[in-house]
Amino acid sequence: MTDATEKMQPQKRGRPAIGKGTPVQVRLQPDLLAWVDAERAKVKPEPTRPEMIRHILEKVKGQK
Repeated sequence: MTDATEKMQPQKRGRPAIGKGTPVQVRLQPDLLAWVDAERAKVKPEPTRPEMIRHILEKVKGQK
């Protein structure tokens, strides 16, 4: 007989996958990161940094 703990799957960490996007890691200089954080502070509820960067990219994409 199997133990109940053997059947348990470890819980995944981080944000749940919502699509088939490609993860991208970006290094930002302190002045640009401070600007992103200042823009985040203007939005309620305050989004995470990745959410804010996605929002900014979608906004710029829509302008072209």
